[in-house]
Amino acid sequence: MEKEFKAIYGQAMSIVTHKPSQYAKNITLRYPMTSSFDGNQIRICLDNYTGKEGVIFDSVTIGRVISGRDLDPTSIQEITFNKEKGLQLDAGEQCYSDLMDYEVHKGEKIAISFYLKEFTHLRCGVYTQGPLSTGFFGEGDFAHSGIMNHDLSMKTPWVFFLSEVAVLTKKENKVITCYGDSITSQDWPDYLQQLMWQNNKDVSVVRKAVSGTRILRQYSCIQYEAYGLKGDYRFGHEMHVAGSDTLIILQGINDIIHPVGIEKNEFRPWQDLPTSQDLINGLRKYVQYAKSIGMKVYIGTLIPIEGWRTYAHFRENLRNEVNEWIRTTDEIDGFIDFDKDICEGHKMKDEYDSGDHLHPSPKGYEQMAKTAY
Repeated sequence: MEKEFKAIYGQAMSIVTHKPSQYAKNITLRYPMTSSFDGNQIRICLDNYTGKEGVIFDSVTIGRVISGRDLDPTSIQEITFNKEKGLQLDAGEQCYSDLMDYEVHKGEKIAISFYLKEFTHLRCGVYTQGPLSTGFFGEGDFAHSGIMNHDLSMKTPWVFFLSEVAVLTKKENKVITCYGDSITSQDWPDYLQQLMWQNNKDVSVVRKAVSGTRILRQYSCIQYEAYGLKGDYRFGHEMHVAGSDTLIILQGINDIIHPVGIEKNEFRPWQDLPTSQDLINGLRKYVQYAKSIGMKVYIGTLIPIEGWRTYAHFRENLRNEVNEWIRTTDEIDGFIDFDKDICEGHKMKDEYDSGDHLHPSPKGYEQMAKTAY
């Protein structure tokens, strides 16, 4: 039986929200995940893509989850890099671990843990949200501990440095990459993964999304730097997901809603506002790159924004023009009409609206997953 490494977990690596205290010391980060596949070897990727300083990982381990943050202590094994324990990553670098014999079963929960002994600049990471997207951190070294002392640890929505986990499994197993902004860094990819499991599909759904990101622009100010890198810098870095041959893109709404003029916000000039053709050309660049590495490409329609604080008719017109191209172009393998399925008139249906008129509610995200499925 032919085998191949397939990702069971993935995250975009971007700039973490700037704050006065951004260094951690003597901390363990632990990230649980559920495998979509059976496999007998594992490989992970640690990434310091947006870091400004080097990072020293004193110990990196894998273990089987008993519950929440707690692992079976007999299952914990060291993950090595270049046959050495631990890893030093310079700013901008990423590194794949050595291949490791480790039996993983479909539906089984495992966790990656790493210990950061010295002061570490927590700049490279991503905020995530959804039923499958919980991480933990603890004060002290728990990399080899099954029980992560609950008095000294807590949940975190931030994933730092861990960009991929892949297992060696059957080549016919499928991996879908979901690329986008906050709407995709939130719940719908998790609900899509649950639908795959419920329908016994051998499919892994990997999220590569960063809140606030745009196709065409990025911010140079620290106030908004966590809104991440523009497509020219993000896309190619995030597309090489182990075993993935299918891509779903949902991005462009931030390009439309962010510019308000420097009289309202000095960092959001009107010159940042694209035309619909600018956005379409940006999406075309994504499509061309993805197809050049052998991926099938699907684009989701941009969902309603009426009621959002910067809503205006010209923004609605931009959204509709981009959606019309998405629905009619023959340059992609298909489109996913999120807009149609959660929209009523020109607005998001009330039950699908989180209340801010931009991000869906959990029920709305569940509907998006059904639409994508």
